[in-house]
Amino acid sequence: MPFVRNRRMKIHYTVEGAGPLVVLQHGLFLDAASWRRIGLFDTLAGTYRVACVDSLGHGFSDKPSDSAFYDQEQRSNDIVAVIDDLGHEQAHLVGHSMGGWLGVGVAKYHPNRLSSLVVGGWHPTRGLPPGPKGPLVFDSFLPFAKRTAPKLVEWVKPEFEMGLRGCFDSLSQLEGAQEALTGASFPVMIWDGQSDPHHDAKQSFAIDNGFRFLSTPGDHLGMLGMSESAQGVRMFLDESTCT
Repeated sequence: MPFVRNRRMKIHYTVEGAGPLVVLQHGLFLDAASWRRIGLFDTLAGTYRVACVDSLGHGFSDKPSDSAFYDQEQRSNDIVAVIDDLGHEQAHLVGHSMGGWLGVGVAKYHPNRLSSLVVGGWHPTRGLPPGPKGPLVFDSFLPFAKRTAPKLVEWVKPEFEMGLRGCFDSLSQLEGAQEALTGASFPVMIWDGQSDPHHDAKQSFAIDNGFRFLSTPGDHLGMLGMSESAQGVRMFLDESTCT
């Protein structure tokens, strides 16, 4: 299994295919293999070189308990380290949820390394949506995930929870997001599922800032497995590659 070492941490990724590089970055509690399960990997691998990255704290990557390792700039460096390890100057980046936040981080700190960016299931300037009782916090979010999506978090052992808390808490780092996207020299697309209650806010953000918006069936997680999602992302990448 390929690993790259960055800031003393091992970052695991898988790679397959040939062509322009596409990096797929998953959301909280998911992993690199999830892209194969939902079909987006197969849609792209025939034309692109597709790298799926296990974000720090997830999959086969290291899982430090120190929250200092999970800030946006450091983790955007992890993605760039994968691009470097594969010998590419630039990559298309598709991120979902936390992966979308990480994609915005690469746009902020390494804009010259992006050929295009797809931000899925994430509002670049509002971040995490509020819960019914106010801002979401990890101490309530993890139990909620265990109740509502137990298979999603069945891998989470007690010794991993501090790292995941670091992942979650760092999602509040939103400074400079809008400027990074509106000033980008590469194409940007915002993507969300129509059953996500915050779909319209993301659509408005895209329209207000002149970005393409991909609206597909499904909620926050369900959008990932929709054929319309794979087709829409593929079309955007194809057009971005030609420009």
